[in-house]
Amino acid sequence: MSVAPGRMFPMTDATALASQAAYTEAVATAARAAAAYYADGATPLDDDVYDQLVRAIESYETAHPEHVLPQSPTGKVAGGTASGDVPHSAPMLSLDNVFSVEELAAWAAGLERRLGRPVAAWCVEPKLDGLAVAARYRAGRLTRLITRGDGLAGEDISHAGGSILGLPETLAEPVDAELRGEVLLTQDQFEQANTTRTAHGAAPFVNPRNGAAGTLRAKDRPYRIELTFFAYGAQGLAGGLAHSELLGRLAELGANTAASTAAQPRRCETVAEVQARIEEIARIRAELPFGIDGIVVKADAAADQELAGSGSRAPRWAIAYKLPAVHRVTRLLAVEWNVGRTGVIAPRAVLEPVVVDGATVTYATLHNPADITRRGLLIGDQVSVHRAGDVIPRVEAPLVQLRTGAEQPIEFPEVCPRCGDAIDTSQQRWRCVRGRGCQAVASIRYAAGRDQLDIEGLGGTRAVQLVDRGLVADVADLFLLTREQLLTLDRMGATSSDNLIAAIEAAKAQPLHRVFCALGVRGTGRSMSRRIAQHFGSMAAIRAAGVDELAEVDGIGPEKAAVVVAELAELAPVLDKLALLGVGVGEAVTARPGAGAGAGAEAVAEGPLAGQAVVVTGTMSGPLAQLSRTEVNELIERAGGKASSSVSKRTSLLVAGEKAGSKRAKAEELGVRVLNPEEFAELVGEFLN
Repeated sequence: MSVAPGRMFPMTDATALASQAAYTEAVATAARAAAAYYADGATPLDDDVYDQLVRAIESYETAHPEHVLPQSPTGKVAGGTASGDVPHSAPMLSLDNVFSVEELAAWAAGLERRLGRPVAAWCVEPKLDGLAVAARYRAGRLTRLITRGDGLAGEDISHAGGSILGLPETLAEPVDAELRGEVLLTQDQFEQANTTRTAHGAAPFVNPRNGAAGTLRAKDRPYRIELTFFAYGAQGLAGGLAHSELLGRLAELGANTAASTAAQPRRCETVAEVQARIEEIARIRAELPFGIDGIVVKADAAADQELAGSGSRAPRWAIAYKLPAVHRVTRLLAVEWNVGRTGVIAPRAVLEPVVVDGATVTYATLHNPADITRRGLLIGDQVSVHRAGDVIPRVEAPLVQLRTGAEQPIEFPEVCPRCGDAIDTSQQRWRCVRGRGCQAVASIRYAAGRDQLDIEGLGGTRAVQLVDRGLVADVADLFLLTREQLLTLDRMGATSSDNLIAAIEAAKAQPLHRVFCALGVRGTGRSMSRRIAQHFGSMAAIRAAGVDELAEVDGIGPEKAAVVVAELAELAPVLDKLALLGVGVGEAVTARPGAGAGAGAEAVAEGPLAGQAVVVTGTMSGPLAQLSRTEVNELIERAGGKASSSVSKRTSLLVAGEKAGSKRAKAEELGVRVLNPEEFAELVGEFLN
């Protein structure tokens, strides 16, 4: 949360302060929110709301300077609320903010006017959503850890040093220095922290920043929570280093920096390059393993920084380009219980509509009943909602300090909300005892889909009719349908019946992975179905596999393997019928010799993509334009490669069509080979058909 000098949207009636009384109340509200935020992160206002409130306060103060209150948050580090008793070796300031490319360009032009010349170069890096700290080293050994506080003095939190990854107890050289950086919880650390806290009877953290703030200040807990440090500056090291060079020096000393991430700092020569880099980091925001709330732009050269100087709360040579909040606070209105196609009963939060990361969110996932209990949610709670990019919104935790006493317990279903039968509550994910039978229509529609059996003409209406008439109870029953039975359905003539029978007959020849995918086995999908089929080579081998054998498949592991084994046991009658009907009995081409009985393993092992991990992104064109994403992934695997969904250091090749977005940017950063769809089609041409 930051005090902002400007805003990308104009002031509206909703944000303007119409009177001195409204201004006084706004200052009090901002002060309370800042005090909570900088104490333990448990503020009742999210970032966007706080920024808007401070913007309204600034606007009123500009118009009425005679009314300015001393407790106003404007122009102060930490909103003027943080404190501490350990003086800083040099002021530890905040950053001013901009919210649009126009404001960024205006700030850059203003800096160059102040310098009287162009800025030599810029450095662009992620603005990490954590807490700023100063780590003091004597002769290379960590002696003290201090919060930013009010910028002049902070709190001693040295007790937390042993739990922070990336903050070495001993530097690589015996230097006297003070490293400055951000301490945060990565997403994995946040989830593990809440699991640990609830296991000890403590309330879950509302969000990662809240968790990091509370953890840094906590003492004598009966459990340990791990955090991560990212260095972004230092005092006491050799002068004259450009900021980008300083970051390299910090890494040499053994400190963690953002250079180890996909959002690594980058030196830019022009403001246009800065803007392009901002867009790149913003695109990959949802894929980062930690939260960012903006991008920091700094004059890179030490001489430029020294000449520009600093104000009372922020350096003049750096700015934060703020991004829309991915954590917002809203009210939990109700919980809906929906039954999926495998019979799993999933809770869904109904929320007061709130804009999160540019999208209006009305519903959010609650995962399962155990998750609701673990988080201690009540109807009417103010809750923290998280969304980043295309990630499904989720409710993270209630703000228990805002409860009024009017909140009500969430009622858990006693019977299946769809069919009224009993519920199996033995697992974290509750399930109707009828399993797939509870949602037979959904199971049939899924099985007939283009990426599974691809039965043209079997849409939602036909599936409902087939199930309601008792003609079909599972996917195997589709292959027992007769022309005469189809003619009894509404609006089903001779031609459409013949076409559907022909499509069902053609589906018998679908490859093993598609038949397996059509079963809708929990814990698997299209990609996993391909891996399983390639690994074992036949349905018989898959059915005979135990947990240990299935766990060997890339991406499954012991826990998911146990689910798959149980699912296959449940589906045994269906699989027996499919085998008798000759569906899914063919052998698959295996990805490695000896990994099954499939013929053609040698050809695949020697294909043009042998041993390569391939990611596809963007809109396909040329020979690939008519293929679905699943069909492109199948093509990759026919050519010997492994289809993957995300770019990493292990990615060998990215196929990038139009609107490739963040995956292309990340691939270029990592030096991954990039081909357009036409070039890729030429590479794997012999496997296209």
